[in-house]
Amino acid sequence: MPGENLTRIEAQERRAVVDTQSYAVTLDLTKGDEVFGSRSVVRFTATPGASTFIDLIARDVREVTLNGVQLEPEVVYADSRIRLEGLAAENELVVDADCEYTNTGEGLHRFVDPVDGEVYLYTQFEVPDSRRVFAVFEQPDLKATFQFTVTAPAAWQVVSNQPTPEPIPHDDGHTATWGFEPTPRISSYITALIAGPYEVVRSELTNAEGRVIPLGVFARKSLWEHVDADYIFEKTRQGFAYYEEKFGYPYPFAKYDQLFVPEFNAGAMENAGAVTFTETYVFRSKVTDAVKERRVVTILHELAHMWFGDLVTMKWWNDLWLNESFAEWASTIATAEATEWTEAWTTFNAMEKTWAYRQDQLPSTHPVVAEINDLEDVQVNFDGITYAKGGSVLKQLAAWVGIDAFFSGVGAYFHKHAFSNTELSDLLVELERTSGRELSSWSKKWLETAGVNTLSPVIDEDVDGRITRFRVIQTAPADYATIRPHRLGIGFYDLQDGALVRTHRVEIDVDGDVTEVAELKGRQRPALVLLNDEDLAYAKIRLDDKSLATAIDHLSAIADPLARSLVWGAAWDQTRDAETAASDYVDLVLRNIGDETESTTIRTTLSQLLLAANSYVAPENREATRAKVADALWGLLQEATPGSDLQLQLATSFASAASTPTHWEHVRRLREGELVLEGLTIDTDLSWQLLISLAAGGVADGAAIDAALAEDNTAKGGEFAAQARAAMPTAEAKQAAWSALIDEDTLPNTVVRSAAAGFVHPATRDQLTAFIPKYFDMLIPIWEGRTYQIASYLIELLYPAPLANVELRDATRAWLAAHAEAPAALRRIVHECLAGVERALTAQARDAE
Repeated sequence: MPGENLTRIEAQERRAVVDTQSYAVTLDLTKGDEVFGSRSVVRFTATPGASTFIDLIARDVREVTLNGVQLEPEVVYADSRIRLEGLAAENELVVDADCEYTNTGEGLHRFVDPVDGEVYLYTQFEVPDSRRVFAVFEQPDLKATFQFTVTAPAAWQVVSNQPTPEPIPHDDGHTATWGFEPTPRISSYITALIAGPYEVVRSELTNAEGRVIPLGVFARKSLWEHVDADYIFEKTRQGFAYYEEKFGYPYPFAKYDQLFVPEFNAGAMENAGAVTFTETYVFRSKVTDAVKERRVVTILHELAHMWFGDLVTMKWWNDLWLNESFAEWASTIATAEATEWTEAWTTFNAMEKTWAYRQDQLPSTHPVVAEINDLEDVQVNFDGITYAKGGSVLKQLAAWVGIDAFFSGVGAYFHKHAFSNTELSDLLVELERTSGRELSSWSKKWLETAGVNTLSPVIDEDVDGRITRFRVIQTAPADYATIRPHRLGIGFYDLQDGALVRTHRVEIDVDGDVTEVAELKGRQRPALVLLNDEDLAYAKIRLDDKSLATAIDHLSAIADPLARSLVWGAAWDQTRDAETAASDYVDLVLRNIGDETESTTIRTTLSQLLLAANSYVAPENREATRAKVADALWGLLQEATPGSDLQLQLATSFASAASTPTHWEHVRRLREGELVLEGLTIDTDLSWQLLISLAAGGVADGAAIDAALAEDNTAKGGEFAAQARAAMPTAEAKQAAWSALIDEDTLPNTVVRSAAAGFVHPATRDQLTAFIPKYFDMLIPIWEGRTYQIASYLIELLYPAPLANVELRDATRAWLAAHAEAPAALRRIVHECLAGVERALTAQARDAE
């Protein structure tokens, strides 16, 4: 709808005339399965005589009363806005409406558990969706207090930002009302309501100022047996202690609940005192250490937001990166220093930085401080720049100013701006004061320009192998030619007793095109020179020829897991950039992955291996390479230590890579128990993953999927079943999946995501060609007709990327050329899809050489 896309200029104009004081929001959750009652009383000051608008997305607006004067809803309400004219200095607005539940994970999401029929609700408001629940000035710099009163079934748990009060029962014996205390002054997007028959376990902690903070962990009944609340509390306590010490500011809210909610779009959401998490983090089957560690990082990410984002909030979404980048950096350092996951920076390098480098080389790359003109810009900027590059840059900044000065500056920032709004400059002022470093030029180069630099060593040596000159060459892509300052480690590694270990390290400032490293002159050249040792800098690195040869022969012998991850990353970067052949990367992975110990490094590398085999090798070699990869993974699986993390990852990757009847026979025998690998339990989730492989291979039919769903008739089972059906390699199955996704609009968000993933399964590549024209025909109608979340899922995930051919590239270019006036956010998604195909074609050409 035209009025749903708030612009930055509109927000600035509204902020110039309005200041909000309080909201009193009354919600009635007993009106059926489609709508709920919403009554908002909003108190705000304004420039006398001014006009503005308040935001609301509702099915029916019954009453709008401004300063005691009733307005006609049909006159003042349109396009998600209520027009307010003739404002007084002090204003009271009353809006009474019926709003709609969603199944898209936006606004107030309603879920019915297929296991027991119970109803569960939760809100998700970031970026612009509190307006789906109550009338609100939907922008982060109009903070206010929020007081919620909620009527719901008496047997439910009702949770919001403030501690849950005792409910007042109604005479009917079935319903009750909860009247929450007002919140502190916060932004509307971090308010929350979670309601339903959730199970809960409670605890508490005493914070740094001696205040008792109540804690809660919630999940729905049918998952409750899998919730490890004691562990979640333990990580939470570790995070509280770490952040309160490092920030020098006590936890700012009254309590801290963590709720695992169904059909959640993101990993988690930082609602003040009421954090919601994806149920992926409730482990009903065995999961990898990568997922376990990621849950810890996510717990600490959301906890960091209580200070950075919730206590102090950006004025507008161009500083969204400050929220997410800081939480990404803070959660990683806290995980590494306060929990048992001491190699969190290795994980950060393997996952976040890989994501960041990929995003930063897309045509849609943007400065960390992005130009955010409207809400659609915000939505598409929840990306690898905002999270991962920003987190990497903050790591670089902490190294640049010194970690103690960094934490001191952050603490001063919290004290100065508590419960208010800020801009980037407010943080930099404090960091300059505590560190003594001038940061405006640093900010311009790192935060206000796009692109990633490449750092390469150039080494001269004498006949005895002693270094006569060592320099670091810095280059930048032509489109983003900024040369940046880096804090950089250089590590020397040599073979000792079969291991490649670090024998020397220097740490320097690199700036300019060429940086001479005089302190390395005269040292014996090592077997491997590793730029960016310990991963302080945000930059792609290259290995000199001798180091590359050492890495290829001895990658698994590198003793330090972070150094290993850096070498894995350098090899992948050179493959993506078509500097080395994808076939060589495949060989490198297959020779070394069996000895890798870090779970996230394994996870990331296996994913890249499959992408290389499916899309980056020359087309004439593709099927042979895919078979080779699956054969090798099968061999490694049989050799893996029983019960190990590697064994589980190899099993799922082999299932994904299967491409021949022999492979699918192995998968079938594993799933049906005819073949038993010691330590590998075919539990519920792994059984589904194997079934999806069989469906994509044409080995399992709809009846087999129905039977599996009957055994696991859960929400997760429904998602797996949708993925398996969409993965079947027949024209009929693909068309059925397409129709369910595009021609209808009833599937919930998580089923949309799963079915789309199955639709583009690489084993069914040949069936995708027929959908190229259908894909481009649906883009505009889907963008205009669905919510942002569902539209973006469909457009990103249904793109037939596995084809990776000239026909798809040309069709994508043609659509972009013909739709120059399409919404910028939609064009950006399509541009990113095109970039993936173009990169694949370049890699294919290099591999063919």
